[in-house]
Amino acid sequence: MFRIRKTRLLIAAARQRRRLRESEAAFILLAALAGLAAGVLTNIQQFLAHGIQQLLYGVTINRLSALGEIHHPWKLVALPIGGLLLVLLARGLRNRKRMPVDVVEANALHGGRIPFADNLVIASQTIISNGAGASVGLEAAYAQMGGGFASQLGQWFALRRNDLRTLVGAGAGGAIGAAFGAPLTGAFYAFEIVIGNYTPAAIAPVMVAALSAVFVSRALGVDPYLIATTVDRAFSTADYLAYALLGLVAALFGILIMRLVTFAEIRVQGWQRIAGWRPLIGGLLLIPLALVSPQTLSAGHGALHLDLVLRPALSFLAIVLLLKIAASVVSLSFGFRGGLFFASLFLGSLIGQIFAGLVNMSPLGIALDPNDAALVGMAALSVSVVGGPMTLAVLMLETTHDFALMGVVLTATLVSSALTREWFGYSFSTWRLHLRGSKIRSPRDIGRLLTLTAGRIMRTDWTAVPAAMTVADFRLRVPLGSTAKAVLTDGEGRYGGIVVTAAAYHPDIAGDAPIASLATITDDTLHPATGVEAMIAAFDAASADELAVVDDGGKVIGVVTEKHARRRYFEALEEAQRDLFGES
Repeated sequence: MFRIRKTRLLIAAARQRRRLRESEAAFILLAALAGLAAGVLTNIQQFLAHGIQQLLYGVTINRLSALGEIHHPWKLVALPIGGLLLVLLARGLRNRKRMPVDVVEANALHGGRIPFADNLVIASQTIISNGAGASVGLEAAYAQMGGGFASQLGQWFALRRNDLRTLVGAGAGGAIGAAFGAPLTGAFYAFEIVIGNYTPAAIAPVMVAALSAVFVSRALGVDPYLIATTVDRAFSTADYLAYALLGLVAALFGILIMRLVTFAEIRVQGWQRIAGWRPLIGGLLLIPLALVSPQTLSAGHGALHLDLVLRPALSFLAIVLLLKIAASVVSLSFGFRGGLFFASLFLGSLIGQIFAGLVNMSPLGIALDPNDAALVGMAALSVSVVGGPMTLAVLMLETTHDFALMGVVLTATLVSSALTREWFGYSFSTWRLHLRGSKIRSPRDIGRLLTLTAGRIMRTDWTAVPAAMTVADFRLRVPLGSTAKAVLTDGEGRYGGIVVTAAAYHPDIAGDAPIASLATITDDTLHPATGVEAMIAAFDAASADELAVVDDGGKVIGVVTEKHARRRYFEALEEAQRDLFGES
């Protein structure tokens, strides 16, 4: 009896989930729930990280990097202690056979599916790293937990692939919106960085999630992130040209920072003797940088505001810029977890202030406000590193409430974004995934295409003949009209080429000639793991309409035709297009 009732309840729950999947209003309510959860999780993570900083350094919230100097240098032992905690955590997770899946990777490759344990791993590593004072931000953890909770929620309701991707983006965007008290920023973060496109069907759920998350922050008394600007001023054409140049400079710095992190990470990973102790050693290396300037600590919230208020000398700003870049490179290459979202905002503000100072000292006759230049630099460098020109432009708008500034901000961000794509091609998150072997260049959904491998779409009803037989034997074994082509194999089944059946029946071909003399495409084959795009490229390179699929030992296991590969490829693209416009 109990089993019957349980079965009926499961059936009723399944029906209810199906109804919810088919209702747009229900999906918006689900996005609101994801946004509320994202807001709560973001504030919990802030509380934990800042609590650790207060415990280790005795500072109030967001003020670690604003310290004038380290009065008690022994407190910097917190950096290697944080590294040691990461070492112990890594050893506790050493049985995991794969890297955690982040929100961008999940939406690009896995249809929005994120294992719950991966969220906890990434969040705990980031909180420890930021709390100990490493030069990394918490935004990656915010987006991970917000998007991760949304993923679990969507999987429980068995959402369709595109709906799940949208919900993950809504959760991640809501988390970023809650962190800055900026709902439009969170929404654009979801569209540009996590989902990868703007669609009419996604606007309502994403905006509702962002507003819900920001509501949580404001209900908890968290002030939105604000920066005061100059009022009642206009920007001339010369100003626009100058800020476009600042966008170019920011793009160069962004590419330089990403290259430096990669270079250092590859070198450090090559030191096998210290492989298990990298975060501890990184923490020790960060101590002298923090002694020179505490502004290298943490993400840089306090330092950013301090420098905007005090307007220090250009030499000081240049030193802090170099030290902060070094601290970020050391932190990330030695195994501290986190992102460069806010660190790039801080670095961009330094670049902007230095740029304004140099322009104002030049004989060009242009006077740039250092505060405006700092804000433009913040957006331009962050676009180069993080991606999302509209995300950063809207962040500046919601941070300053200054519509006049939007023109020059958009100019610099678009220049920075275009040049970074042209010269580098990746944002920081997708670049690191690329170095791990991933094929993604954006959050655009390519998961379907990656599953279309040669091993999956090949046919196995191909005709095989021994490569050692004669043409006469071939004619006896393969009657004309039975098959268009035959695959030659040796005694162990290894590939030897493809023979066109009609060619073997040509009257000018002697019957005692070896059939192998008629073989074509002897060197071009496919591997079972070859993706559909690589398959199409292989067909074009070989000028072939059919290729054999061979295993690691060279044995033939199937055949793929160009026509079938292209049809499956365009079917996958069409399905993705239907998802994009909500037609599935």
